[in-house]
Amino acid sequence: MFFRNDQRRSFFQTKKALSDALKKLMSQKAFSKITVSEIIRMCNVNRKTFYYHFEDIQALLKWMFEQEAIEIVKHYDLMVDYTEVISLVFDYAANNAYIVNCAYDSLGRDVLKRFFCQDFRGITETMVRHAEERLNIHVSDDFRSFLCHLYTEGIAGMLIDLFQHPSEFDQIKMTNYFSLIINPALPAVLTAYVEEQNNHK
Repeated sequence: MFFRNDQRRSFFQTKKALSDALKKLMSQKAFSKITVSEIIRMCNVNRKTFYYHFEDIQALLKWMFEQEAIEIVKHYDLMVDYTEVISLVFDYAANNAYIVNCAYDSLGRDVLKRFFCQDFRGITETMVRHAEERLNIHVSDDFRSFLCHLYTEGIAGMLIDLFQHPSEFDQIKMTNYFSLIINPALPAVLTAYVEEQNNHK
């Protein structure tokens, strides 16, 4: 289906209004207690409009996370800009910890982690592929998938812990740790894999 630019802007504005309403309600009550009726009342739209854009409130929550946190990270190359990414994540955690904690209390860690994993998978795959390009090497799809899964699970889990206990995270220390698992660890792992494969030929 084709939409004009003004239609797409209108759709985004409606989604953003619904997202803002959800965010405000999450500062007031548990996620499980929030209803579609409350959200549409705050936005002055009807129920049909809500379900045109989102299957349910969980889908709206996921869209909100994508727009406010994950979409920002996508604009950076984690192999190069990891310090900026970490700073953005810490800033978001400090300003929005109540949102994630509200979702965590109602949905549980597994569901919340799945939200993050679905989107960070693409980010980590881009990171691994960029590392391959810089090294001018190529690894198997199976090994790349393994690495992406490992990084995605780690990042998603760390994010949830960070949101829940922001005061326990030292930004400088975490940035240093993050730099170690990306540079030089990732290039070293990719190189070691290629060397091992060559030795077995």
